[in-house]
Amino acid sequence: MDFKKYVADVPDFPEPGILFRDISPLMYNGKVYEAATNEIVEYAKNLDTEMIVGPEARGFIVGCPVAYKLGVGFAPARKKGKLPRETISVSYDLEYGQASLYMQKDAVQLGQRVLVVDDLMATGGTLAATIKLVEELGGIVVGTAFLIELTDLHGRDKIKDYDMFTLMKY
Repeated sequence: MDFKKYVADVPDFPEPGILFRDISPLMYNGKVYEAATNEIVEYAKNLDTEMIVGPEARGFIVGCPVAYKLGVGFAPARKKGKLPRETISVSYDLEYGQASLYMQKDAVQLGQRVLVVDDLMATGGTLAATIKLVEELGGIVVGTAFLIELTDLHGRDKIKDYDMFTLMKY
């Protein structure tokens, strides 16, 4: 299936000079969304995945249906103040400033095989932070999966020690 037919290009969003790859049309089409999910599920099965972790917020959109189809749990990596119990956190650099991600301390178990899932791999900062959280909790990151990879931004370089699966590359 040509998944790129279901991605809308939005020029100058969120700021001038940026070409935003919008996955909304893919999600609007149930058969296409299911097919994309199934591709990631097959990848995850080959890794004996026991838990899916997805960063806020589009990692939830991609990761939750994968977890459901696998019959495994899903743990969110969230922004500050969004999780009600004891958390760990990691800060990471953005193009203009810093951001932080948080996970609850009991989200991942020691030795649990984790697949990190998000909609898009760009510079790799969010992914690297999510991986660090999983590993601090004692999880084993067995791979990463995305709908889209923006290859010109070289995010793959930040996670070169981890297996990566992407449906589409731009």
